[in-house]
Amino acid sequence: MSTEIILIYDGECPFCNHFAQLLNIKSSLPNLKILDGRKNLSQLTNLYKKGYDLNNGAILINKEEILHGSDAVNFICSQIKEPKDSLLELLRIIFKSKKRSKWLFPFLLIARRLLLTIKRKSWQPVSENIQF
Repeated sequence: MSTEIILIYDGECPFCNHFAQLLNIKSSLPNLKILDGRKNLSQLTNLYKKGYDLNNGAILINKEEILHGSDAVNFICSQIKEPKDSLLELLRIIFKSKKRSKWLFPFLLIARRLLLTIKRKSWQPVSENIQF
């Protein structure tokens, strides 16, 4: 029996949302559960309290391991074996390299923040005023 892998992304970010849709429909990863962090605030808040901020990238939970940002995207892309979409294949090729993921990820965060600003959405779905 395979272990469920959970990917938490920002559903308000057009890039994140499209990537999540591609993964859901065309990645052939049967044990992947994809959650919009803005619709799962209690789980997102618990992760935020542990130092995992959705504002700094997607969060991936695999067994007891939590991966964040470029590491989460790198892990997912390295798991995709036969994508059924050319864009997903391109993303897989680019982000299956840890080095490329770490180098490119800051640019993705900047683009995400720019788009969220244009949409007049908060960069941070979890309040900074959380009691620890």
